[in-house]
Order: sequence, then structure tokens, then C-alpha cells
Amino acid sequence: MKIRKALFLFFIFNLSAQQKPIETIYFDFDKFDLTEQQTEVITNFIKTIDTSKIESIQIYGYCDDRGNDEYNFRLSNNRANTIQSFLVSNGFNKSKIIILEGKGRVVINPDTVENLHETRSKNRRVDLIAVKRNSFEKGIHNSFKNKLKVGDKIHLDNILFDLGSAKLTHNSKRELDKIAQILQEKKTIQFEIRGHVCCTPEIYRDGIDKDTKERRLSLNRAKTVFFYLISKKISKNRMTYQGYGNKYPLRKGDHLDRRVEFIITKL
Repeated sequence: MKIRKALFLFFIFNLSAQQKPIETIYFDFDKFDLTEQQTEVITNFIKTIDTSKIESIQIYGYCDDRGNDEYNFRLSNNRANTIQSFLVSNGFNKSKIIILEGKGRVVINPDTVENLHETRSKNRRVDLIAVKRNSFEKGIHNSFKNKLKVGDKIHLDNILFDLGSAKLTHNSKRELDKIAQILQEKKTIQFEIRGHVCCTPEIYRDGIDKDTKERRLSLNRAKTVFFYLISKKISKNRMTYQGYGNKYPLRKGDHLDRRVEFIITKL
């Protein structure tokens, strides 16, 4: 059945330095092209956003739960690419866009959802996340290049994982390659790699790795980063790794909790 076209668009700027402005664009069923109304709103977004205050942009595409995985991953990627192409063609700096990823379908149980039509319409979307410059608390950094001290945390939004997975994405590998180059120059830095998970009930300490079927997903994520850095000639004697499960959620979206962070242990 053809679903009535709908567009819902919101743009939220939280004045707190710890929050990220988010723009969500909802697409028509089985579509990735922009309507006239969507085009107008995104144009206004480009005009009003102060890019000098933005560290980076992340673009994530999603689909509803209908259709097979291969088709939905392709459709979600097309939706993300549509937003990027429009931003860039209208003067937005492409180098600001550090993550461009289609996440595929948002899985739900139709039998337990109260308003199925509305839920599906909200899952056909692109989330556009802007990270402000200097938006980190004291002792929290977004680069190994910063002036660091023991106990400081390196939090990088583009070392993220797919749901239930400890495998590195293309964007994560690209970021880790940059980190490896910096660590080759700053040879005295030692650190702990901390893995995290999202979406796990409080009765469990960790998530299940869909590949190993073990409930040690956060540990496996940290371990994956550990061995990847070793492959990039970073000495294992400089690193340790640990899984922290769902103990430290950021409360800024599930995808940001599927992460790895670094804690400086010695300089």
C-alpha cells in the first residue's frame, strides 16, 4: 500500500556545550530524493549554521523495517549521499563531513509497536549531527595532538561500530590510521583502550557480539582497536584494553555509545 507522503523536519540547538545540534530529515517511503519543501529547509540550514564553530558533521541514513537488508542498506546510503551532495553543491565544506554512512533498516517488532505507521515514517530518515568546536569537558579531548596529562580521555565520534559488531568500519580504520601516525611521533604516550556498548538491558553488563555469540562485545571492540594499532606498528607495550559494557552511556544517541575511547595512562 502506498503510504501518504509526509515530511517532518526539526532542528534543535542545545545551548549546552556538551550537546550536539541535530537535524533530522524524514523521507517518503522508498524514496531518497528531496522534495521542494525539504530543499528549502536544508538551504536555510546552510545559511544559518556558523561553520566556524563546527568541528565536524556526521550524516547517517536509515530505513524502515520493510524490505531485505541489502536493499535497505543501499537505500539508506542513497539518502545519506543525497544530503551530502546537496550540502556540498550549495557551498558547504565537504571536509567538515567526517562520517557518511547508511545504517540500513531500523528493526522493530510490528506486533508490539503501538503506532506502526508513525514509527516507520520516523525511521525513514537521515540524521545530521554537528559537533561544536571545543565541545568537550575539561580532561576530555578530541585528538591525541592536544596537550594531554595522565587521566585525560580521548573521545572520537568517528570510531564507532555497527549494532552488535566489533568489526571496524571504513571510517573507523581511517581515523585509527591518523591516530597511529600521531602515536608514531609521540612515542611516550601510553593509554588504555576502552570499549562501550549501547542498547543493553541493565540486567546485563555487556552486549552480545553477533560474530562470536559471546556477551563480551565491549571487550571485543577494544581488542579489535588494540590489534589494529599493533598492525600499524604501535607497540603493544604502550597499550592495554578493557570492555566497560553499558556502564558509561553518553545519552546522546545509541550510535554514539557503540564506541571506543582512550584514557592516557602515562606520558
